[in-house]
Amino acid sequence: QLQASGGGAVQPGGSLRLSCKASGLNFGLSAVGWYRQAPGKERELVASMNSGGLSNYGDFVKGRFTISRDNIRRRLTLEMNNLQPEDTAAYYCHVLYGGKNNWGQGTQVTVSS
Repeated sequence: QLQASGGGAVQPGGSLRLSCKASGLNFGLSAVGWYRQAPGKERELVASMNSGGLSNYGDFVKGRFTISRDNIRRRLTLEMNNLQPEDTAAYYCHVLYGGKNNWGQGTQVTVSS
């Protein structure tokens, strides 16, 4: 089970920190990530990190976001800086474990002036 939190409304240039708490799976051995989905668009990868700590980001991130994981606390975090209106979307945490996709419930990020 994944519980996401930290979304909200910010102005352009603002920052948010998303967090996702995992339970019921071996978090430390899992590939993890954040995806987002804007209205009328497909879900897209924001950032991912494998069990070894290697991270990967969507092209649109351009150094603005940082993914991190705490295997002891079973927590996944996404630090987002310099947010822009095009970053407005529902953000979902994801854990791939045992060949199964596990999704959080989504947390809304809205960027507007």
